[in-house]
Amino acid sequence: MKLRLGVVGLGSAWESRHRPALRALVDRFEVRAICSDVAQQAERAAEEFNADAVDGFRSLSSRDDIDAVMLLSPTWYGPLPILAACDAGKAVYCASALDLDPDRAREVKSRVERSGVAFMAEFPMRHAPATLRLKELIATSLGQPRLLFCHGRLDSTASNGKPPKSNQRALMELVDWCGYIVGDSPSSVVGIAHEDAFGQADPDYVMMSLDFSSDSGPGNAPVAQVSCGRYLPTNWPEAIAFRPPADMQVCCERGVAFIDLPANLVWFDDAGRHMESLDSERPVGEQLLSQFHRAVTSLIRKMGDLEDAYRALATVRAAVQSFEQGRRIGLEF
Repeated sequence: MKLRLGVVGLGSAWESRHRPALRALVDRFEVRAICSDVAQQAERAAEEFNADAVDGFRSLSSRDDIDAVMLLSPTWYGPLPILAACDAGKAVYCASALDLDPDRAREVKSRVERSGVAFMAEFPMRHAPATLRLKELIATSLGQPRLLFCHGRLDSTASNGKPPKSNQRALMELVDWCGYIVGDSPSSVVGIAHEDAFGQADPDYVMMSLDFSSDSGPGNAPVAQVSCGRYLPTNWPEAIAFRPPADMQVCCERGVAFIDLPANLVWFDDAGRHMESLDSERPVGEQLLSQFHRAVTSLIRKMGDLEDAYRALATVRAAVQSFEQGRRIGLEF
């Protein structure tokens, strides 16, 4: 079955991930309509896919020749395209994290659940070749994770002239990544920010400590340190490129691994160092869209991504509360 798509927004990953994946999966997807806040971009992309450039996401969602909506850019309209797709009974592929306040996020989650549509949140870090290989090593050679360290260095300005990714969206992706590696959700969080503007205007550095304690007790549970910031100005290109930290470092029961996304993995155990380059794996964009196709065409409704996105957002918002109150915040999902 070929899904007919409407694309809302052409985000920063359009050229590198979404466009090539849609071109490669022409047997599963057909782009019928595209809308963007920049009309010329929508017209160029629509011409390439022999689709229609439309003026707004509501008219796009209401078209009879659209089966699913791809939300690729978190611009001014926020979650409104998701709600419009729910009203029209169209499946949703959400590549922009739900950068919302808690009340608004609960409303979106409730609307998606009531609508009965398939929903998939894009978590590319989960499906990167290096991540999938690390999960194999955890199950075989390295054993369970004990400590995780991951850091995102954000740009002060986006190269495409659009607003840069917010700390909240970046942290949501990193929180979900850690939870995926551990195979569980955190039970508590501590948040630290370099500036007092946490939650209002992005500070230049944010750190979160995630505790995955459960009934086994805190001493046996994994702990993750997640951080991101834009503390290096863009007019210092040499400093930005100097010794970038690994995207993730994982200390396990029987070894340690270092990931550089998307495809480089170095790990150590008693036998020494092992280096793996997984560039021959299928591109992440194609894997994600293939999963979305299965989610829409399957008779079993897939809602796990919506729950995961909501948990990641709730964790980040709890970190804001932790910073403001100066204490650890417990998490209940």
